[in-house]
Amino acid sequence: MTPTATYRLQLQPDFPFAAAGHAVPYLAALGVSHLHLSPVLEAVPGSRHGYDVVDHSRVRAELGGEEGLRELARTAHEHGLGLVVDIVPNHMAAVPRHNHALREVLREGFESPYARWFDIDWAAGDGKVLLPVLAGRIGDEIDRLRVDGEVLRYGEQEFPLRTGTARLPLPELLDAQHYRLGWWRLARTELNYRRFFTISDLIGVRVEDPEVFAATHGKILELVGDGVVDGLRIDHPDGLADPEAYLERLSAATDGRWTVVEKILDRTEPLPASWAVAGTTGYDALHRIDGLFVDPMGAAELLGRYREYAGPAGDRGGDWTSTVRRAAYRVVTHELAAETGLLTRLAVRICAEDPALRDHAPWTLHTAVCELLVRVPVYRPYAKPGGPRTKTAEATLSDAAVRDAEAVFCVPEEASAVEVVRDLAMGRLGEGPDRAAFCARFAQTASALRAKSVEDTAFYRYVPLISANEVGGDPGQPAVTPEEFHAFCARLARDRPATGTALTTHDTKRSADVRARVAVLTQCPEQWSWLLVELGRVTPATAPDAQFAWQAWQTAFGCVKLPVREMAGRLEPALLKAVRESGLFTSWTEPDPAYERAMTDFVAAGPAADNGPVREALERFASTLDPYVRANVLGAALVQLTMPGVPDLYQGTEREYLALVDPDNRRPFRHPSGDGGFSEKGELTAAALRLRRERPEVFGESGTYAPLSAHGPAAAHCLAFCRSGEVVTAVTRLSLRLAESGGWRGTELTLPGDGPWTDLLSPGRKFTGATVALVELFAERPVALLSRVGREGPADRA
Repeated sequence: MTPTATYRLQLQPDFPFAAAGHAVPYLAALGVSHLHLSPVLEAVPGSRHGYDVVDHSRVRAELGGEEGLRELARTAHEHGLGLVVDIVPNHMAAVPRHNHALREVLREGFESPYARWFDIDWAAGDGKVLLPVLAGRIGDEIDRLRVDGEVLRYGEQEFPLRTGTARLPLPELLDAQHYRLGWWRLARTELNYRRFFTISDLIGVRVEDPEVFAATHGKILELVGDGVVDGLRIDHPDGLADPEAYLERLSAATDGRWTVVEKILDRTEPLPASWAVAGTTGYDALHRIDGLFVDPMGAAELLGRYREYAGPAGDRGGDWTSTVRRAAYRVVTHELAAETGLLTRLAVRICAEDPALRDHAPWTLHTAVCELLVRVPVYRPYAKPGGPRTKTAEATLSDAAVRDAEAVFCVPEEASAVEVVRDLAMGRLGEGPDRAAFCARFAQTASALRAKSVEDTAFYRYVPLISANEVGGDPGQPAVTPEEFHAFCARLARDRPATGTALTTHDTKRSADVRARVAVLTQCPEQWSWLLVELGRVTPATAPDAQFAWQAWQTAFGCVKLPVREMAGRLEPALLKAVRESGLFTSWTEPDPAYERAMTDFVAAGPAADNGPVREALERFASTLDPYVRANVLGAALVQLTMPGVPDLYQGTEREYLALVDPDNRRPFRHPSGDGGFSEKGELTAAALRLRRERPEVFGESGTYAPLSAHGPAAAHCLAFCRSGEVVTAVTRLSLRLAESGGWRGTELTLPGDGPWTDLLSPGRKFTGATVALVELFAERPVALLSRVGREGPADRA
């Protein structure tokens, strides 16, 4: 059954299946149709997210085990709810102590029956797997190694010993293993297994192998078959060798159960039509919804004021495109050096075997690999050796990209390596194991590069408007026009009506409510600049750099409604993560203690101050913008809940939810039972969710979407649409600009067909006639949810 709406619960030892069961009555009353659970299979002990799976055959004991999950399903079903589960096909935790499959590979080497599970380049390691786990070089750490029976221990870590080697002297014992323990810094250049992005603790899994698929999906498929699990969310499909084939196999195995994929799409990139899924998890919708509430002219002015205030170099945060390109070069030549090394070795071997391709020097092939990777404009190409050449695949490595990459070579004949690498990446040079491996690994590396260079680097360097720096977003063009939004929704209604939509997830860098507040700054960039001058005057500490100060003050403004006692504990970790991810002055691998001390001192004295003139200035400024923040928050929520697709609500977001990047946004869920009723946002959410549940034909796969037009001097400030001729959504855009221009001033919204209409958010308010004055429609709140009289939702029958 296709959900009408899902509710994401972040499971962890502090919030197990039993706790989720206690929340079921509240969530059923809220109006969702399904619980959306984070990964449920056995993970590293203590994991607070569950994406570090160690055993696919068991439900996680720390959450309550399989019986706990089945009991949760029974409770959910009794209340009319189903379960959607997050699964992780791409990787497992590289922790031999808990990962049986990996442990056996390390014990038995490439002859192990589990060796086919993992992408390991045995030749690159001279028959050994590099395990970059040591704090220093082996010579400095050898005294910390000890043999304990049939395992080798290093601190709390343990590694299996090859049979018959336990009694060897330690140096000989180390040389005799199928693995090599190494300094953690060697991972950049010498790692010989595929990993998740640049995280060496997560080893890639070869689910393209039918036997591996069967072994890693057996338990989940059993739970689906038993009716415990009703739908699936697929984590990071771009990491797979062949996402299309994987999804076809999964769809067949689940009999076509509702499935969505965590696929990050470029602004104009479609989800491949051949993927056997309902759609994405909703980052594409998040970007469009957020963009509706960004003033394009104000965003441009804000960018100019940011450049004047912070003075960043163009490729270090001053210009979006240049910042992304520089970050990509950094990641591809440093963090992903091992991955580009593998691609180079494959290209060299392919060229050596084919006389028509010989005499390309390894350095030219390596350069071509790097230059093309940084020019892939999306997360991955969609090509297979011998497969069809689709327009989408061809566009990912265009002729223009090839010419651009060739320009870095001084000798034209050497530049021809670029064409070779492009043809290999596009699957144009025939089939064969090495060609297939190159094509797949190029795509997998491209996705890792895109994620690390854009999400985890450029988003923290280019910060004129931090609300735009969200997965799937376009900080260089943060605003979305109503026309663009309507076109996007029309495509969803036509092509992917059961896709997921989201506003906040466990991976968003800032929750929707934080972003909604920050987005208001595009309507008042001059006032924001004045505030920064005042804050600079009253803050008793100096920021380590102006670029950081700008980002820190926007973060503080976005979170100004947090309880004062929580500010420092919430802001400081998030901002420390921001500066380390940006890598401009400090980083995770090369931290600068002096810079980080200056940063935390500034945050404590300024953005996270709990009293005094700094806090007073922030709160005074925020209070003047509260009405316009309210319009953004309610507008974004209502649009998500009524546009085409299946809305996914993250835990707690039905009310005001202020959270920053993980782990801040992954705190255990506490449902608000017995606290005196819903907030305004909660009432809106409940009304929309119950309407969706009771009128699935209006919002479901057969439902229609039609833009509605406002007429009058303020028409651009109203976004409205109709679902299936029965329900109208209307929201206020750029409400501060609207107020400054004199309000609605006679602007009217044309309603479809025959009325009358009732506002489900204000029971008793009814509208008749072909048009409604917006000053009347929005008299009580900046949004409206209308239903035809006689076919109202639950709010009218309560």
